[in-house]
Amino acid sequence: MSEINYQQPINTVATLLEKYAQGQRDFIRAELGDADLQGVNLKGSDLSYADLSAANLRGANLRGTDLSYCDLSQADLTDADLRGSLLMSANLRQANLQGTKLEKADCDHNTHFPPDFNPIQAGVQMKPE
Repeated sequence: MSEINYQQPINTVATLLEKYAQGQRDFIRAELGDADLQGVNLKGSDLSYADLSAANLRGANLRGTDLSYCDLSQADLTDADLRGSLLMSANLRQANLQGTKLEKADCDHNTHFPPDFNPIQAGVQMKPE
């Protein structure tokens, strides 16, 4: 049985990294807009419904991470690894996706990408409604 997080949402990078190091992976509704998360390893985490708007996620390992309903607008995801992640209804408007690895990431028709970005060409899988 998985541990349910009834605590306040994570709102500092230090707390997030400390809890990840302790084995926690449930960071639903984390409030980390504008956070500097460059190069972090959050592989396999649940960041659904999180606010990561304008966050620096350059080179971050978010492989297999649940980013459903996550606000990643204006986030810098340059060279980040999002392979196999869930991007259902995520907001990636104005995000920098240069060099982002997105192979086998799943999205739906409610996922918003930057206007000049082709998710299918990047290897994202569009799930039917």
